[in-house]
Amino acid sequence: GGLGGLLGGMAGAAGAGGLLGGLGGAMQKRPAQNDQSFGAVLNSQFDQTPEPAIEPSQDQEAAAALMLAAMIQAVKSDGTFDDAEKEKLLGQLGDVDAEEAAFVQAQMQAPIDIDNLVANTPEGLSQQVYAMSVMAIDLDTGDEAQYLHKLATAYGMQPAQVNAIHDQMGVPSHYT
Repeated sequence: GGLGGLLGGMAGAAGAGGLLGGLGGAMQKRPAQNDQSFGAVLNSQFDQTPEPAIEPSQDQEAAAALMLAAMIQAVKSDGTFDDAEKEKLLGQLGDVDAEEAAFVQAQMQAPIDIDNLVANTPEGLSQQVYAMSVMAIDLDTGDEAQYLHKLATAYGMQPAQVNAIHDQMGVPSHYT
């Protein structure tokens, strides 16, 4: 689990569609809870081993949806959401069903709302959500840098924490 497990799982991602399988009304079919960490569930969705993926709990499913929303908001933060960015994002999802595609479409059309994102982030997942935001962008505009700063500030993250995440991800530090 933790940030390292989350990032490690995403680095080899074949697609996040399996973890998002319970979005919307289907989420009630998920177990209320399980004994696995979110990182373990996420990694099981992406690994190439023959073991079946761990069935995510409702809370884990909601966390995955939140991280996807964070990625989409980050991509939109520079004021453009072109076809190449949409393709990059959708390419990470793999196969999704109609309900999942509708969720993604709704997120793509929704306005950026850092306050709502932060308010819906479960305790202990702020660094992971921030990392997913960093992963989604190239961090090549001032608007993207400002978005990440606002997100980090809203989560109460210190510059050293932010820079540590950037270091782990192999991207330039955000603060000097």
